[in-house]
Amino acid sequence: MLNRLHTGKLQQEVLLEVKNLQTHYQTPGGVIRAVDGIDFSIRKGETLGIVGESGSGKSVTALSLLQLLGAQGKSMEGEAIFQSRQLGPINLLKATSQQMRQIRGNEISIIFQEPMTSLNPVYTCGNQVMETILLHRRVSHDEARRQTLALFDRVQLPKPERIFKAYPHQLSGGQKQRVMIAMALSCDPQLVIADEPTTALDVTVQSSILKLMAELRDDINTAVMFITHDLGVIAEVADRVMVMWGGKAVEEADVLDIFSRPKHPYTKGLLACRPRLDMTLKVLPTITDFVALDSSGQLIERPDARYHSVGEALLMNVETTEEINKRHLQVLKNTRPLLEINELKVEFDVSLNPFKRQQGKVTAVDGVSFKVYPGETLGLVGESGCGKTSLGRSILRLMEPSSGEIIFDGQNIRKLSNRDMRLLRRQMQIIFQDPYASLNPRQTIGSAIMEPMQIHKLQQNDKQRRERVMYLLERVGLQPDQYHRYPHEFSGGQRQRICIARTLALEPRFIICDESVSALDVSVQAQVLNLLNELKNDFGLTYIFISHDLSVVKFMADRIMVMQRGKIVETGYPEQMFEHPRDEYTRSLIKAIPRGDLEDIRKAQLARMLARKAG
Repeated sequence: MLNRLHTGKLQQEVLLEVKNLQTHYQTPGGVIRAVDGIDFSIRKGETLGIVGESGSGKSVTALSLLQLLGAQGKSMEGEAIFQSRQLGPINLLKATSQQMRQIRGNEISIIFQEPMTSLNPVYTCGNQVMETILLHRRVSHDEARRQTLALFDRVQLPKPERIFKAYPHQLSGGQKQRVMIAMALSCDPQLVIADEPTTALDVTVQSSILKLMAELRDDINTAVMFITHDLGVIAEVADRVMVMWGGKAVEEADVLDIFSRPKHPYTKGLLACRPRLDMTLKVLPTITDFVALDSSGQLIERPDARYHSVGEALLMNVETTEEINKRHLQVLKNTRPLLEINELKVEFDVSLNPFKRQQGKVTAVDGVSFKVYPGETLGLVGESGCGKTSLGRSILRLMEPSSGEIIFDGQNIRKLSNRDMRLLRRQMQIIFQDPYASLNPRQTIGSAIMEPMQIHKLQQNDKQRRERVMYLLERVGLQPDQYHRYPHEFSGGQRQRICIARTLALEPRFIICDESVSALDVSVQAQVLNLLNELKNDFGLTYIFISHDLSVVKFMADRIMVMQRGKIVETGYPEQMFEHPRDEYTRSLIKAIPRGDLEDIRKAQLARMLARKAG
C-alpha cells in the first residue's frame, strides 16, 4: 500500500524545478562557491528535506531562490522555474524586483530559525501579520484583522486577541515561532521554506511545531522545503531528502531510502553520529570515520575507513549491559559526594508595575537537593524556564541563592568570602552554550587560555604557561600554530574546543557544561561529546551536563535529573529512565524526541500519504 501511494505522490505536478543552481561570492581571498551546481525539484504538497552541516549551502540555496542575498560580490547562475499562480512559469533567479515582491510572502514564504530577529520589536505581532495580508490581498483593514485572528487560532496560539496586541518580547520562543508560521501561511502560499525553524526550541515545543506544520501543509496542499541539520526531525517531516556538503548535493532519495540504505559515505556519517535512544554507545562515530578529502578537495570515502555502514559503526561502539553496570558501580564506590546540594532556592525580584515600586518574586529554583559523586556525569534536563541554568550558575555562586546549602568537597561554599570563592573557582568551572560570546574577540586564543593561569599564578612563568597552552590546544584537537589567531577565525565547534581548553587550564575537578553543544551541528556535536568523555577519564573530571536534548544527555550521563518549574521531578539511571519513566513530565519529554527509527518513518510516510489521498 505504501508503494502504491508513494507512486501516486510522485505523479503530482512539479511546483519548482531547479537546475544547475550556482551562487558564488567574489572575495579578496578568491571565489567562494556557496552553492555549486545543484539540481532538485519540489512537487505540490511535498516536503523536501535539505540536510547538511553549517556551511554546506542549505540556507544560501533558499535565500538564492528568493533573491534575499543582496548584490555585493554575488553572482547566480542556473534556473529555478516556479509555477506561479499570478505570473505563470518564471525563473526566480532572473525575476525582476517587482515580480519578486509579488511572489515573496504571497506564493513563496519563509520561516527563519530565530523568530526574535525576524519580527519587528516595535510593532505588535498582529500588525506584522496584517501587513502581509494587506500587501498581497485586496481586503479592508477590518477583514485583515479578522483573518489574522483566525490565523492565530489556526496555529493554536492561546488567546488570539492578546497575542494580536502583544509585542514579540512578550511571547515565548514557541509562541513567536507560531506567529512566524501564521505570517508565512497568511496568503496560502504554494511553497513554504522552513530554514531551521525548530533548532532553538525545546523538544516538546519542537514536536508541537512540527505537528502543526504537517497539519497545515496537508490542509492547504502546500509544498515545504525543510532545511535542518537534525536528521531526526527530517525523518518525521520529509518525503524526500537532499544531503548537501560544500555547496553540492551528495545524495538525494526518499526519506526511507536515506535512512535504510544510504549510499554516500557522508550521509552514513551523518546518520551514525546521532546520539541514540535505542542503545548506549561508548563512543559516537564521526563524519571523519567515513569520509576524507582527495587532492582536489572532493569528498570521498576514506581509503582506510573505520566503518563502511551505519550498522557496523553502531555495533562496534555499543556498550553492553555488563559494561553499563560496571560503569555505574564504579561511581557508586565513591561514598563521599564531591558536591552536595541541600534545599537550594533561587529567587528573582521582578517589578509588577513599571510605574510603581511594588516588587514581586519569581522562584527559579525551588528547594532542590541532590548529590554528585567524583568521576560522575550527572545529566540535568528540562525545558527552557525550568531553572536548569539558574541552578548551574547558583552552584558556582555566579548568582547568589536565596537559601540552602552548597557543599563542595566537604565545605559549605555559601559561607566563603568573595576572595575565597574566587580561589575555589579554580576547581569549579563552567562551559557556556555560546563559545563566541564567551571569548574576547580582541584577544588571541592563546592569551585567552593563558589568562586564567596568570590570574591564579599557575606554572612558574609565562614560558611554562605557553607550553601548557600548546599542550591543551593539541589535547582538544587544535594545532599549536593557531595560538595567535582570534576567535572569529574559527568555526563554532573549534571555538567550543577553545573554551574547553581554557576551562582545563586551571586543572579543575568539577565542570558544569551548560547547553555546551546545543548550538553545534550533529557531526561537530559528536566530536565535542567524545572529547568531553575522553577528558573526563584522562583528567578525573566530574560533570553536571545541562541540556534540553535527552538523547545527548542519555549518551553523556551516568545519572539523569529531570527538572520542571524549579523542582527535580525524577532522578535515575538513563537506561531505567528511558525504558520506565515514572513521572508524566519525563514521559512527555521522551515521547517528543524525534527518533528517526525506520518503523516510525514508515508510519509517518503512510499517514502523510493517506492524508493527501483523503484531501
